[in-house]
Amino acid sequence: MLKHRGFPGRLPGTDFQFVIRRPNPKGVTAITRRERYRDRRTPDRKADAGFMAALWAHFGDQPFERGNLDAGRLSWLFGREVLPYDPEDFDPESYDALLVIDETAARAAFPEAFDGTEDWA
Repeated sequence: MLKHRGFPGRLPGTDFQFVIRRPNPKGVTAITRRERYRDRRTPDRKADAGFMAALWAHFGDQPFERGNLDAGRLSWLFGREVLPYDPEDFDPESYDALLVIDETAARAAFPEAFDGTEDWA
């Protein structure tokens, strides 16, 4: 499992986790699309925006390996702002799965993650 050095471990001041420390001994947690409803709590929405800001700052528009990124946090963005790099070869239960950010969708969903007005660090 690739560990993304320099990637924030969590949203500062919260317990919203962004990375995992070690591989799951019971098997890899699959990345699945989770529905984001309008009535989600503000802290949950802020965690999504902070995670998107961290992804963009770390990877930009380049493909990236899932590695130690938290599957639960990725699942809130998967299928909309974060997409499989090669949908035909994508394995949602692999730490080696390649992902890419859909910049247009990400900027529309999380403008605060791109405008620099928030301090995510």
